[in-house]
Amino acid sequence: MKHILSLGAGVQSSTLALMFARGELETMPDCAIFSDVGAEPPATYKYLEWLKNELPFPIHIVKHKEGLLEHVEEGIRDGKFIQVPFYDEKGLGARQCTNMYKIQPINKKIREVCGYKPRQRIKEVEATVYIGISYDEIQRMKDSREKWIKHEWPLVDRRMHRLDCKAWLKKYGYPEPPRSSCWFCPFRSQKDWSDLKNNDKESWDKAVDLDKRIRNTGSKGQKVYTHQSLKPLDEVDFSTDIDKGQNVFDFLSECEGMCGV
Repeated sequence: MKHILSLGAGVQSSTLALMFARGELETMPDCAIFSDVGAEPPATYKYLEWLKNELPFPIHIVKHKEGLLEHVEEGIRDGKFIQVPFYDEKGLGARQCTNMYKIQPINKKIREVCGYKPRQRIKEVEATVYIGISYDEIQRMKDSREKWIKHEWPLVDRRMHRLDCKAWLKKYGYPEPPRSSCWFCPFRSQKDWSDLKNNDKESWDKAVDLDKRIRNTGSKGQKVYTHQSLKPLDEVDFSTDIDKGQNVFDFLSECEGMCGV
């Protein structure tokens, strides 16, 4: 039986990794797996490099045969379907990016770590995968689609919220991870977009440019956008009344227990 940490390099999964490193949780992971979609903000990759030196177990970095950003660029260039749920007048598009660009590459690596070849039949549970979901995100808990993989949520077991994770990191003097999410992700909350605009000009400029270039990639001629307002990203006012409160999509739009943790 292998024990593996699914690492998103966000607050929760990084806290989980460091708790294992300090011996506060059992059983120690054999490794962690980070699925790189190729569109994380620079701060996330920097934090991931720092984390490698803090953990007593290796971090494997995996990637789909083409990165998610490459897929989006190909869709823009060739007019192909883009597997990112951008917004149009009907609402969110189909959500397929998490499964294809996060879950599948991770599961492929888990199979390899367990000593199995591609498509080789696995009859029994061979891997326990730790997922960094906190107690305030309990609605995101999902069992693995693979019968040979068992999911566990140590932060939920300890009833640790996201703020508890931040407090734990501060207690031991660890730097707080940046928000882990693609810089063009349509699931970003209003606060996340505002933070990107104000604190990461490089990623913000790329997001604005991409938002303009996806406009005509919708089906049946529909215009598509990265922001739920159906406005060009650089025209969105992040200080409107709705932005000051809870974003209506904050709980509906989280990825399937892999992204942003």
